[in-house]
Amino acid sequence: MTRRKEKVYEELVRQCDGMDKNTLLSKSGVPASEVAAHLGMLRSNACLELNNLVRENKVIKFVTRPVLYVPASVLQRVFGNVIDVSVVKARSVNDLLQQKKSKPKSLPEKDPFSQLIGADQSLKASVTQAKAAVVYPPRGLNTLILGPTGSGKTLFAHMMHGYAKYTKRLADNSPFIVFNCADYYNNAQLLLGHLFGYIKGAFTGADSDTEGLVAKADGGILFLDEIHRLPPEGQEMIFYFMDTGKYSKLGETGIKRESHVLIIGATTADPESALLQTFLRRIPVTINIPKFNERSPLEKVELTKFLLSREARRTNNQFKVSADVIRALIGSVTFGNVGQLKSNVQLICAQGFLNNFNSDCISLTGKMLPSEMKEGLSVISRDQEINNQLDKYLTQETLIIGRQDGLMIDDEGYEPPVDIYKIISGKYQFLSDEGLSTKDIKTFISKDIKAHFTKFYQQTTGSRLETLIDSGMLSLAPRIEATCTRYLGHQISEQFLSFILLHLDSFMRHTSRKLSVLPKERKNMVSPGSKEYRAACAIAKLIVEAFNLNVPEIEIEYIAVLLSSSEELSRRKNVGIVVAAHGDQTASSMVRVAKELLGDYPVAAIDMPLSVSFKDIFADIVHTVRKMNQGEGVLMMVDMGSLYYFEEKIAASAGVSVRAIDMVSTPLILEAVKKANYLHLNLDSIAESLRMVRANSEMIADVEKDGKQKAVLTICTTGKGTAQRIKTIISEYLRSLTNENIRIIPVSMVGLYEQAQKLTDKYRIIASIGAKDPKLDGVPYITLQQFIGGESQNIIEQAILRKPVTVKENPSNVIVKGVCEDSLQNMLTYLNPKKAVEAINEFNKTLQRALNVHFKNATKIRIIMHLSFALEREITRTPLKYTETVSQEKEKMSDLLSEPLQVIQYKLNIALGKGETLYLVDMLADELGKSVLNLA
Repeated sequence: MTRRKEKVYEELVRQCDGMDKNTLLSKSGVPASEVAAHLGMLRSNACLELNNLVRENKVIKFVTRPVLYVPASVLQRVFGNVIDVSVVKARSVNDLLQQKKSKPKSLPEKDPFSQLIGADQSLKASVTQAKAAVVYPPRGLNTLILGPTGSGKTLFAHMMHGYAKYTKRLADNSPFIVFNCADYYNNAQLLLGHLFGYIKGAFTGADSDTEGLVAKADGGILFLDEIHRLPPEGQEMIFYFMDTGKYSKLGETGIKRESHVLIIGATTADPESALLQTFLRRIPVTINIPKFNERSPLEKVELTKFLLSREARRTNNQFKVSADVIRALIGSVTFGNVGQLKSNVQLICAQGFLNNFNSDCISLTGKMLPSEMKEGLSVISRDQEINNQLDKYLTQETLIIGRQDGLMIDDEGYEPPVDIYKIISGKYQFLSDEGLSTKDIKTFISKDIKAHFTKFYQQTTGSRLETLIDSGMLSLAPRIEATCTRYLGHQISEQFLSFILLHLDSFMRHTSRKLSVLPKERKNMVSPGSKEYRAACAIAKLIVEAFNLNVPEIEIEYIAVLLSSSEELSRRKNVGIVVAAHGDQTASSMVRVAKELLGDYPVAAIDMPLSVSFKDIFADIVHTVRKMNQGEGVLMMVDMGSLYYFEEKIAASAGVSVRAIDMVSTPLILEAVKKANYLHLNLDSIAESLRMVRANSEMIADVEKDGKQKAVLTICTTGKGTAQRIKTIISEYLRSLTNENIRIIPVSMVGLYEQAQKLTDKYRIIASIGAKDPKLDGVPYITLQQFIGGESQNIIEQAILRKPVTVKENPSNVIVKGVCEDSLQNMLTYLNPKKAVEAINEFNKTLQRALNVHFKNATKIRIIMHLSFALEREITRTPLKYTETVSQEKEKMSDLLSEPLQVIQYKLNIALGKGETLYLVDMLADELGKSVLNLA
């Protein structure tokens, strides 16, 4: 106990020691101000030490105005053991006595599962299975618990042990032994020694006979966590033990020992691929624990409130929690399930504890949320159905008090290694003694909290593919890796396996992209006899067996292409990436995750403490941009606009092409690395596609002062089809003009006027585009021809912004790309529409410079469409043969086109033959006029 705390305690004892029973019943204690006055110290310092003493159960606090404190020893002297010093909240000594009287002398023993949140909902079937496994004669059934990291497999096994004691299947003192197989998975000898014990001299370092866990678990339960990490020989020894109840220590021969143990295993992997079939046959019961996101909204709220109540008890405070905080906590659970939820709760409670240090009630509001939890709030807000369900269980503000009732699913692996509240209290006192202001103290400790939790998250994230990939697909990873190794003759890297899994998961999710039939005349992109093709067929077979889903031939060929190009992809130069974000570890943390998942790609982090200005760190940014540049430019990913607007200045100073995108997040970085490292898109294409990804994920609409969100109507005959495609193109077009979130609403021509008028009640319609004018007062109407031709650009900019426009990129290019990519999506078999359009756009730019002309949008679109099909014919070796007369002018124009066409050959590795080139010349002459031939 520190000297100051001792003085506070001694003064409190002195003031309360003379109080008798009646005085205590009427007065209940003394306020912090009286203790501070007698000691000549600040009230806040006295309050700090008194609350520390409350946490140590040496002092009892009564929540009144003012708050009163009394030593526990004084109450016990006067009232004896009728006082419970562990009670968290009471308003007076009388209240404390009533709480004691109301408690039954001995609570009847309860079924442990009855206290489990979700036991009668999402876990109902699992609990039923567990109870049946425990009571099955004579000693229960061996059980395997399946579930993702952080879902609560360990706690569930503990509850099975508790239920076995509750039903008298096991003695009250029966052991529950936990062993994590992953701790020794790379040393089979040591692992088996821990499980079964060993004799002296069994291996180097075995200095004496040692009992194993099987012996220690005799008469109870042996819980094998991460059981899939057991080597085959370990599994064989375990299933022999399960069959016979007998085992030998490591190094023993001819001796059979006996132990009666119920085996419970737990794994995050697919047991069918990770465990021996002979081993699985010995485990008759398999129990599934759901992910957090598979729980009902009520369970999610109950779990969150329980975790908050546990923190309230740890701090001896009440929490007033806004509904937004609970929504954010629920929405921010990604990779770690309930274990991650627990960590997030502790982080926000630690911040609230600091902000309300001398308060009896801690307020947790949306303003306090760190950026990652604000993203969680965004995730929840995007799903109207979940929002409506959460509204049933949430009030605007919830009062949370500390309590011990009820159990929940969590994972001990997610428990922070430090008592954050103790750190806060200790540093607050030290810094206060040093004379720092309250504001400076909070700033300093906030950074410390962040550092502790950043370090903690780094230790617990492990493989975060669970964040991105469906668990069913993820469970195939070992078999896919083994398949690749068998057919290719070498191991693929973990990062390349991640990419294959990401691609297959995307294929599974996006049914609209699945192609069912290929043209008969198609020729294979890779040889059917190649090792890559055979590996792809084997992977497709795994998918068919696992998901009963047909994998089309084009998908098999695409997988084969990926496998065949993996080495080449790793050698090519790509766009560099620099992530800059405010905070001590914000950027580093996100980049670390990206590298863990997708390999050591050239992506660098720049952490910017809030106290450092852009000017002070500018030189470091320029240096990092130069370092990351491989010759293809650098993508700057930033968290705030302050960096976003310095794109040109950074580019000029570094002498490197730079594109910036703001509102960076971990998923956005992963998307950038995938597009740069595996798809090899250029700098402009990556920036453009990331804006589209972000636009699709944003959901909090910007509103005008009248509360209405801006909207653009797209009109066609049905409100579907063309209008939906226009919606996609317009969405990206608007992103090129503004960061404002503008709703695009497809509308049918049937009942157009009535629909449009009705929409004006809810939205501020700023423009309409399509086949018919909805005749809205003051709203500009743009025909499809005007929009695609680029003639409407000024109208749209003025309608949206109503102020001078600073265009971030050429909006006409956005329209051209959108129209062409959308049209070619279902027409091309072999070419990637995005890459084809990107390459031909570069060809258009080069050709315009060569001819010294400017193409209209319609011309650009026609060239892109014509060349896309021409290149497709070149791939299938069915090019058109030119049968017309070749004039001297056409020959010259054909020669002039050879240099611009090299752009396409470089980007797509496809050469346009002489016949197709001459047809392109004819098309240009028709489009631009015969006089264009004279320009050559």
